[in-house]
Amino acid sequence: MSKGRKLISFDWAIKRLLRHKVNFAILEGFLSELLQDDIKIDSILESESNLEHKSARSNRVDLLVENSKKELIIVEIQHETEYDYLQRLLFGTSKLLLEYMRKSMPYAKIRKIISIGIVYFDLGQGEDYAYHGQTQFIGLNKKDVLKLNSTQQELYKTEKILDIYPESYILKVNQFDDVARNTIDEWIYFLKNDEIKDEFKAKGLKEAKEELNIMKLSDEEHREYEDYLESLHYEASMFESSYKVGEMNGEKKKVMEMAKKSLEEGLSIELVSKITGLPQEEIEKL
Repeated sequence: MSKGRKLISFDWAIKRLLRHKVNFAILEGFLSELLQDDIKIDSILESESNLEHKSARSNRVDLLVENSKKELIIVEIQHETEYDYLQRLLFGTSKLLLEYMRKSMPYAKIRKIISIGIVYFDLGQGEDYAYHGQTQFIGLNKKDVLKLNSTQQELYKTEKILDIYPESYILKVNQFDDVARNTIDEWIYFLKNDEIKDEFKAKGLKEAKEELNIMKLSDEEHREYEDYLESLHYEASMFESSYKVGEMNGEKKKVMEMAKKSLEEGLSIELVSKITGLPQEEIEKL
């Protein structure tokens, strides 16, 4: 299997290149493969979250898209490196909904809001690398699924509540095993490796291979891209250092607790020192 050339990372492209209409085919391809529908972008939404900023921690773009049924959907795509992502996912989706209600956009015209998180850290515990979250209301006693009434079904053109409530997709990129079993896997391979193999057929990847070529960047864009990558490496190293310090502090705390319990059991300071490896002077302070 052939490897493709290194391309601009998708997360930086979201921030700089993919907001231009000429590049919509790339995002449309990604969304079509993930949502298993024919998605067309109507517009980039003028939301607060779409304001460009220098931080590498959270690149996001909010889109108004149309599916194959001509239904309007608000899609929020985020690249995340923050460990409080799940809390901010809920806050961000709620904020996005309120923002467009304030702008007098009738919510009934919006089919739903979909949030897509592309995360590069170990979010939660699970064996998969692609997760889909939906909202359902289950009866506490009868265990039945609550459905819309006839009037609501006519309004929303569906009988399922989960079809109108916000949904979330989480792609745990670093957990992907680099084996592309289907077309969305081809996209996840690109998200992880910044490469597109010649044999990949997923929608949008052909355009991505052409438009996200590093060689097409201007000198200024190339400098910005290098600065962005450097900031990502710095944040990753800072987190690793903080984790190791926390791990060491946690181990020291366990040893101190063991020493304290040993003293309470009547062991001598000298013996506790030998067992724990702590200096006698430190044990005397317990």
